[in-house]
Amino acid sequence: MKKISLGLIAGSAIALSSTMSFAADECGDVSIADMNWSSATLLAYVDAFILENGYGCDVEIVPGDTMPTGTSMIEKGEPDIAPEFWIGNFSAAIDKGVEEKRLRYAGRSLTDGGEEGWWVPKYLVDEDPSLATIEGVKANAKIFEHPEDPDMSMFMGCPAGWGCQINNENLFIALEMEDAGFELVDPGSGAGLAGALAKAYERKEAWLGYYWAPTAILGKYEMVKVDFGSGTDKEHFYGCITQADCLDPKPTMYPPSEVFSITTESFATKTPAAYEYITKRSVKNDVMNRLLAWMEDNQADGEYAAEYFLETQESLWATWVPKEVASKIKAAM
Repeated sequence: MKKISLGLIAGSAIALSSTMSFAADECGDVSIADMNWSSATLLAYVDAFILENGYGCDVEIVPGDTMPTGTSMIEKGEPDIAPEFWIGNFSAAIDKGVEEKRLRYAGRSLTDGGEEGWWVPKYLVDEDPSLATIEGVKANAKIFEHPEDPDMSMFMGCPAGWGCQINNENLFIALEMEDAGFELVDPGSGAGLAGALAKAYERKEAWLGYYWAPTAILGKYEMVKVDFGSGTDKEHFYGCITQADCLDPKPTMYPPSEVFSITTESFATKTPAAYEYITKRSVKNDVMNRLLAWMEDNQADGEYAAEYFLETQESLWATWVPKEVASKIKAAM
């Protein structure tokens, strides 16, 4: 565990001491889970800075991951905050925790939810807008060259063993991609998938494949999600498309993944003003994609990334807090 002590607040500590000590009496100790992926780490350190400097909380960052963090919050009441919790298969446990007044859904940490889909480079769509649709993609299958078979076209799916491998296989069947001349290609790994997209983009080649957001790769490369023309059938997606034994897959867009900030009931009750901030703290995927790309390019850790975020995204974070709190945060920067 690591006690937050951000270097960039040092110069303002004395100036804010009286205000902070008063607020700290109200807020007290707060623990925040640093989940093991970049966007959640960024949010954890942004929360830490804002809660310390805007609300006077005494913040501690603790290691986290989806299942152990959720279980600990339900059973032990700690940590106080999970900034980016992908609900997924843990929804029943979280719902029970809320029902038993142990937890709260504080708000959507990712405004758009987790986003999945099939993507093509934007420069292709700029040249031919029909390529933003699956029918246009199939009609122009020949441009999506297969690296090993000149008679086939390539759709790049998920690596073997990933949950999205099943989704892609079923959608590949549902959308009759084989009939259009496509083969579903396994990239071998997450790095292989990202590398294939990047290589094609930098060479301005045609590429069609699965990806998800928020991710650094979609922050670096401007991609367009292909419209299946089907709308989203959430029931069919989870009841069939995600199942290995789906016998009659039908086209459907990927439904957004539910991604929330989760807090303990005790935190929300003890510090209502700080809790209200968490309810309002939400980031769109296009913004997060760019932030993740910056983090990757600069090898930035959560603390450094939070500093960059606060410096460059004031128009966003200032909407999450009252004006007087925003003034304290700016002074601390």
